[in-house]
Amino acid sequence: MNVAVRGGTDDDSAAIAVGGGSVVDEDDDHDTLVAVGDDAIRSLTTEPPSAPVLPVTAEAGRHRVARDDLDATVAALAAGDRRVDAHPVLGLSHEGSAIARALRDVTFVTDAPASISEYAVATGEEQLGSVRADGFVVATPLGSDGYAGVAGGAVLEAGTGVTVVPIAPFSTETETYVVDPAPDAPLSVSVERDGAVALVADGVRYGAVDRGADLRVERVDTVDLVLPNRTENF
Repeated sequence: MNVAVRGGTDDDSAAIAVGGGSVVDEDDDHDTLVAVGDDAIRSLTTEPPSAPVLPVTAEAGRHRVARDDLDATVAALAAGDRRVDAHPVLGLSHEGSAIARALRDVTFVTDAPASISEYAVATGEEQLGSVRADGFVVATPLGSDGYAGVAGGAVLEAGTGVTVVPIAPFSTETETYVVDPAPDAPLSVSVERDGAVALVADGVRYGAVDRGADLRVERVDTVDLVLPNRTENF
């Protein structure tokens, strides 16, 4: 099995070799791309891969493997124990202008410490309601066990949509949602309260907006992720 590596070190290449993979350049033919670390995983949205991606981080997750398990995971893939799932890439736009893409999550959060804002949220023509909170996070299945999971959202399987989760809501009765922000029914967000709200995609801050901002999150692409059928990550 030919394996290309993005973001890895010599130790990662050695682990791939131990697992039975042959490390090749990304420009060469390869069966799998191993993306090691947050920067490499983030780059998948702007530098699309030509093969299914094995996402690797320091700790394992529902749709990624731990760096310490890379050799065993490659061995499983090389033996044919593999599944490939399409994961959504989210596009964030402000008043019609594209701002960022995210493979894990898009977060709206008040810029000032100990402050609260209010957001009106809709998907397509359906109003999901409004929430007073420090912010909220829109997470894909890949990111659903991260910040969104800590905030109380569901951990999602591939193909089930995205989760919308308030961050530190003012009301204890606030709901979370699972929606599909398709291009014909994007998730629309309006900031309803004065005060700067930061826009964050996959952990990177892309400026801030204020009251009245017209924000949109929609599914703009997909990336194929590969994992063994049987994992102990979750």
